[in-house]
Amino acid sequence: MEIAPLKSFLVIAEEGHMTRAAQRLHLTQPAVSAQLKKLEDELGQSLFHRTPKGLVLTQAGTLFRSYVEDALMRLSDGAEALARLAGLEQGTLSIGGGATATTYLLPALLGRFHGRHPAIRIFVREQGSQSVIEAVLAGQLDLGVVTLPVDEPGPRLAVTPWMEDELRLIVPPGHRLEGRASFRWKDLAGSPLVLFEAQTSVRNLIDGRLAEAKTPVEIVMELRSIESIKEMVAQGIGAAFVSRYALRGSESGLRCADGPLARRLGIVHRADRALSAAASAFLEEMQALENGADRRA
Repeated sequence: MEIAPLKSFLVIAEEGHMTRAAQRLHLTQPAVSAQLKKLEDELGQSLFHRTPKGLVLTQAGTLFRSYVEDALMRLSDGAEALARLAGLEQGTLSIGGGATATTYLLPALLGRFHGRHPAIRIFVREQGSQSVIEAVLAGQLDLGVVTLPVDEPGPRLAVTPWMEDELRLIVPPGHRLEGRASFRWKDLAGSPLVLFEAQTSVRNLIDGRLAEAKTPVEIVMELRSIESIKEMVAQGIGAAFVSRYALRGSESGLRCADGPLARRLGIVHRADRALSAAASAFLEEMQALENGADRRA
């Protein structure tokens, strides 16, 4: 059922006269008559009595009028809601990422975004890269931050390189490497380490480099939280690797002299679905974050 004949029907009902209705609609009288006939044929009902004084609603027309008024009002409300959504006056943004992204990279961006668009409801989930990808593909997250490369992304997943990260070694007070600017893998032989959970992207990177260097270590803890890892190091439990973004103030960490312990972060989202206005706007803010901006080297 087309909208134009419905609008014409309401105007005819209000005017009670075909000529006046045509003038209001800026249409010819034959065009309005044709719209009304098409609507009546489609409904199989006469909507007006044709009288010498004009058009009067039939019982069917009176009943139908209330439904048309309600339907057109709902359509108008829907159009206004879409306009508010496009204008970021309402909507949601859901994003996921690992501990580094959700603890150190996203908060400032999300804070500024929220300040500009306070009506947008924001949802953030911390989880590993593979879980983030699965949640994005399932439609549970609009955007995700993952460690690259992504294994077999497939046509449904869009992957965009984003930020360079470097893992640095932090050591407990009194550690033999304390005060050094760098370390060699051989320096860690036999050392107790506090690491991220097994099978995470960061842990796989560390395990791979330890295996390449043939450096035996003692893994004394496996944790998810970066702040928990840092606290365990401060308490003398063992050394650890954390993102350079997690280092604050005088903290700098030790760089690997055998080659940077680096990774590339990327942004993922569904390639086969259009992003919401909120997700699209936030993605632009993420991509506008240049190397060195809003973060310390």
